[in-house]
Amino acid sequence: MRYQFFRISILSTILSILIYGCAMKSEPITFAATSESYELKVEVIADSSHIRIPFAMAFLPDGKMLVTNRADGKIFQLDVNDRELTEIKDVPKTLENRDAGMQDIIVHPNYKENGWIYFSYVEMRADSLNTMVVERAQLKNNKMTDREKLFTALPYYKEPNHFGGRLILKDGYLFITMGDRYDLKDSAQLLSNHLGKVMRIYEDGRIPPDNPFANAKNAKPEIWSYGHRNAQGLTLHPQTGELWEHEHGPKGGDEINIINPGLNYGWPVICHGIDYDGKPIGMGIKEKEGMQQPLYFYLPSIAPSGMTFYTGDKFPKWKGNLFIGAMALRHLNRVVVENNKVIHEERILKELNKRVRSVAQGPDGYLYVGVDGGKILRVSPK
Repeated sequence: MRYQFFRISILSTILSILIYGCAMKSEPITFAATSESYELKVEVIADSSHIRIPFAMAFLPDGKMLVTNRADGKIFQLDVNDRELTEIKDVPKTLENRDAGMQDIIVHPNYKENGWIYFSYVEMRADSLNTMVVERAQLKNNKMTDREKLFTALPYYKEPNHFGGRLILKDGYLFITMGDRYDLKDSAQLLSNHLGKVMRIYEDGRIPPDNPFANAKNAKPEIWSYGHRNAQGLTLHPQTGELWEHEHGPKGGDEINIINPGLNYGWPVICHGIDYDGKPIGMGIKEKEGMQQPLYFYLPSIAPSGMTFYTGDKFPKWKGNLFIGAMALRHLNRVVVENNKVIHEERILKELNKRVRSVAQGPDGYLYVGVDGGKILRVSPK
């Protein structure tokens, strides 16, 4: 009798999985944390090996979250209230190696009208070379449909490192960050490729004719700014609409920048860090005429990933603050900015001792944090 009951239970579980599309739920876990301004309640709303590297999070109008798992190239939908995690089907195949995989995902501001989501990922060609591409698609019954490829970073290359991969939409334009591919450091200074650049295209993939290098000889017309290393943070200032970016330095020198068209942000000619072997980067200089200084830089490196300004009402003392994930120093980085100057920095959630990969503000006004190992956290005032 016990065996029969056990067998029925197993069959029932399998049937449920088949019916509900591999939906998974996490057990509720809550713990306390502290900051300078608030006692915090931290809820684990997803704890799953299916999202080992939650590179990006984006909210749909119904309050559900889209999460990318960079580790295996999958996208999931998370119900933040009942903690149900459902895999999105029919996503493109990605290269799964080192920095490669599924990267960023964003929801169009007019999603209710047009249904577009935008995402970046790393693809590999038949010759084993790889690059980052950007697509948009629609979601229907937890499946990706009507995919359109909008951008392909050139050139393709062999090593799967430094893809940047962040996206933001503003006024009909799509901004894209692309890394320098690590061992092609000089690429960031060359306008003949997309590496180490921020790009601007129309949201349908067309190239704006007023881009700064649209008519320059031998330059990629999508380029908006150059001289970047590996930008894994991109957001818009809530008041000014300015494009803010952060990028990894080498050993020290992670940067926060305000991105303006046509400007050179210096990598690898100028840098506030040193190479991993302790030697200088290039000539070892920190400034040069015609190259932009960062708004702020970190020594030692925090290894930043993910970026958002807080604009909600749940944390009034944090309104206008910038939040950045820190992987190397394992915390949520809170940056206080006044008149485009950083006046204070706080490091939150250090007690977790987890690599913070992504951060987003939910429509409920709470902060959501993705950490390596498969956890999505909701942070609210205690």
